[in-house]
Amino acid sequence: MESQLTDAATDRRAISVTVNGARCEAEVDVRKTLADFLREDGGFTGVHVGCEHGVCGACSVLMDGEVIRSCILFAVQADGHEIVTVEGLGSGDEISPLQQAFVDHHALQCGFCTPGMLLAAVDLLKRTPDPTEAQVREALSGNLCMCTGYAGIIRAVRAAAPRMKG
Repeated sequence: MESQLTDAATDRRAISVTVNGARCEAEVDVRKTLADFLREDGGFTGVHVGCEHGVCGACSVLMDGEVIRSCILFAVQADGHEIVTVEGLGSGDEISPLQQAFVDHHALQCGFCTPGMLLAAVDLLKRTPDPTEAQVREALSGNLCMCTGYAGIIRAVRAAAPRMKG
C-alpha cells in the first residue's frame, strides 16, 4: 500500500504577491515563512528576523494595509495579498514623513526595531490620524526596542501624524 503522506520539506507551491507595488511570483517551500521569503527571495532586507515567535515586532510588514508579523505567517498564506515593507514607505530617494520624524526626533539607535516600529505606526496613523500618547504606546506595545527607551519613537509618531493626514 502506497503512503498518502508527502514529504513536507519538498512540498512547494507557486505564489503571487504584490510587494511594495510590484508583482512577485515564485515557487516556495510550503514551510517558508513570509519573512524569509521577503528577505531571501525578494531582497527586502528591511524585514528583520528577531524572535521568530511573533513577539518582538522586528519582522512586521503591512498585509492588505494591516500590520502583521511575517515570521509567523507562511509565504503561501500571503498568496494573492498586497505586502508593504519598510522599503515601500518612501518614494524614490525620498523618505516618508514618518521616517523623517524618526530622524528628527532621534527615534532610532541601532535600527533593528525601526522597520517594525515604522510599519506599526503607519497602521496606527491610518486608523487614528491624531493619536494620543496612550494610543501610540498601545499601538507600539508589540514592538520591542532595546536601545531608545521609546520616548523618541513616541514623539516621532505624534509629530508625523499631522503630516500623514490626507
